[in-house]
Amino acid sequence: MELGLFMMPLHNPSRQYMDILRQDREAILLADQLGYDEAWVGEHYSCKTEPITSPLQFMATLIPMTKRIIFGTGVINLPQHHPAAVAGDVAQFDHLSGGRYIMGVGPGGLGSDFELFETFDKDRTAMMSESIEIIHKIWTSDPPYRIHGKFWNVIVDRETQLHLGIGPMLKPLQRPYPPLAVSAMSPKSSTARLAGERGWGMISANFTPSNQVLTHWQAYCEGAEKAGRRPDRGTWRVARSIVCTETDAEAADYLADENCSPGWYYAYLRDNLRTYKMTKIFKRNEAMTDDELTVPNMLESMVISGSPRTVMDKLVALVDEIGWFGTLLVTHKDWDSPTLHRTSMRLIAERVLPSLGQHMEALRAAA
Repeated sequence: MELGLFMMPLHNPSRQYMDILRQDREAILLADQLGYDEAWVGEHYSCKTEPITSPLQFMATLIPMTKRIIFGTGVINLPQHHPAAVAGDVAQFDHLSGGRYIMGVGPGGLGSDFELFETFDKDRTAMMSESIEIIHKIWTSDPPYRIHGKFWNVIVDRETQLHLGIGPMLKPLQRPYPPLAVSAMSPKSSTARLAGERGWGMISANFTPSNQVLTHWQAYCEGAEKAGRRPDRGTWRVARSIVCTETDAEAADYLADENCSPGWYYAYLRDNLRTYKMTKIFKRNEAMTDDELTVPNMLESMVISGSPRTVMDKLVALVDEIGWFGTLLVTHKDWDSPTLHRTSMRLIAERVLPSLGQHMEALRAAA
């Protein structure tokens, strides 16, 4: 199995922006040094707590400083961009990175961005699907381009001067195009079902309880069956919040403070999604009330913590519940205790992943 780092990124708004950028870059550089396989970075425009506007631009600064890690956009919110712009930006990044790129895309997930880009009342899932189709057509064809859609058109026709090289749009290094993945949050996610139908990769969010994560795979399989596809668990990525320390007591002491970065993280997400009546994402069952979504309860149910042995046991329990998957994504949080968070990343890579990989391989072989 593979190991990755996923950052929305989500940060306390009281922090200085330059410090946030520096620390997020440091985390990805450390992941590369520790042998992590992937690093994912999100996109938000109108949010001080989620302050990366262009994950491609941010990750491009890390290309020459890394050796092996594959970059993923987590995600490009396609309804907010013209497909031709995305096609050009992604193709350029794919060449700059030497093909170390996975194209994570989505319909958007931030209300203020919906308002900013006037997509609140639009069918964003349909826009995402159309955008992907247009981008892939751009990458698999040559000018003149006459691509017509419901939401966008891509026309480069009369103004082409092929003898001067004017008109062709850049194609990515990976042919015919980079692998594509979408994220799933809600129970029985319709996005997961669409991903299975189209054969895309899928990322299950870290703020979804494990029993709801299982519904993502079930929905994915339903979509694959509808399209006559064979679902591949190897393309499934599962994100989890993990705090791994040398002893169980060290992790417990850290998480006992509700103001620790995972505590702030889940309180923020809870209060944000409560605005849109979407707190079901956090709940293991429908009987659970919003009042039960306290920070201690959320930390207990959604943060895998403890010594390497304890973290390993908890991850094995997760795998036994939902089945094997291709990549574990560790969700990045504010480094309120930098040494603790760096140590956690190292312990996961060196003392948890090897044994977990063996367990995962045994399940895969028995399937």
